[in-house]
Amino acid sequence: MEYLPNILFGILLVIGIGYFSRNVKKLRRNIFLGRDADLSDNKPQRWKNMARIALGQSQMVVRPIAGIMHIIVYIGFVIINIEVLEIIIDGLLGTHRIFAFMGGFYDFLIASFEILALLVIVAVVVFWLRRNALKLARFVKPEMKGWPKSDANWILYIELILMGLFLTMNAADYQLQQMGVAHYEEAGMFPVSQFILPVFEGMSASSVILIERIAWWLHIAGILFFLNYLYYSKHLHILLAFPNTYFGNLKPKGEFANNEAVTKEVKLMMDPNADPFAAPAEDTAPPEKFGASDVQDLKWVQLLSAYTCTECGRCTSECPANQTGKKLSPRKIMMDTRDRLEEVGKNIDKNKGEFVDDGKQLLDDYISREELWACTSCNACVEACPVSIDPLSIIMNMRQYLVMEQSAAPAELNAMMGNIENNGAPWPFNQMDRLNWAEEAG
Repeated sequence: MEYLPNILFGILLVIGIGYFSRNVKKLRRNIFLGRDADLSDNKPQRWKNMARIALGQSQMVVRPIAGIMHIIVYIGFVIINIEVLEIIIDGLLGTHRIFAFMGGFYDFLIASFEILALLVIVAVVVFWLRRNALKLARFVKPEMKGWPKSDANWILYIELILMGLFLTMNAADYQLQQMGVAHYEEAGMFPVSQFILPVFEGMSASSVILIERIAWWLHIAGILFFLNYLYYSKHLHILLAFPNTYFGNLKPKGEFANNEAVTKEVKLMMDPNADPFAAPAEDTAPPEKFGASDVQDLKWVQLLSAYTCTECGRCTSECPANQTGKKLSPRKIMMDTRDRLEEVGKNIDKNKGEFVDDGKQLLDDYISREELWACTSCNACVEACPVSIDPLSIIMNMRQYLVMEQSAAPAELNAMMGNIENNGAPWPFNQMDRLNWAEEAG
């Protein structure tokens, strides 16, 4: 019976990490349903971008209030979880604060953790008020109703509970140290949780131990729950922001990739030695699909971005089309891509590893044509994203499908392309008449 708590802790740890590993495998499988993308170029710049954007949070502070609060929560989340390592070792070995041998440095660490925990609580309260009381415009868009809104609030509640349990655990531990209870040797400095000590006045040592153990168990169980909840939450970006910023587009914003098949045709047309009447070489490969109508047509890095989306709405708040009342929301483009990808993944799970046509696709069933053609391709959404997501690339791929596979461009665009083909310019004027306006003005 002496080792029963350690055994139970080990079982809890194995279950939590095992389920997390299962989710990681499913996530990886879904992401690589997309097309290949060679992103092995310029590795030094990619590492630099990851360090600056994901680790350094450089894009967050563009909006100072939200940025600073987010950095507090981010640092608190990362650093406080260093103590999780100690909790795991103590749980498996039955020890008490095994890192206490570090002496003064350990005191400094625990004090820092507690101050950060308090700052996280303050930041979480501010975030909750911004979303639910102040109702900032970017948090009340149509796509933020239902689960996205609930998810954002649940994350805040979970963080609040975890920090509360952490401070309660420390306060009870400190009280037991003061009481000289065996096993609770003096270790650590508690600048925040010491103010909770009056709650334990008059309690017996066994009661305080019970509170400390309950808070300890709930804290580690909560962390394991949060780890597995990430897969279903927008907070998956905690993990995916790092690879997403590493694999982010290094080309200048606004530079679009040439379509290889179209480039080949243009070069053939421009070649004076080419025979325009020659029969094309026989090609046994299946015809290439231009653009994207479903998630499998997108590149895997675009699917990675869909899972990385923080749903912060900075892209949508900067979008000129959205600002002028158009239906387009870059955030919704990423959310829809992720939702469709999840649907495809569940289809594969249900059908023993094979995708069975479900009569749906990303185009029309999730993202409307009206949304796609509302985009001005200005790159404001790409510039605003704090984790290097490129909604515009998905929009352009889907537009390409509409134009090149379905000839379904808007009438205005078709007229412009016809004018370019016939007149060498977007305007419906013969080249000989193009300067008539100047003569009339004279």
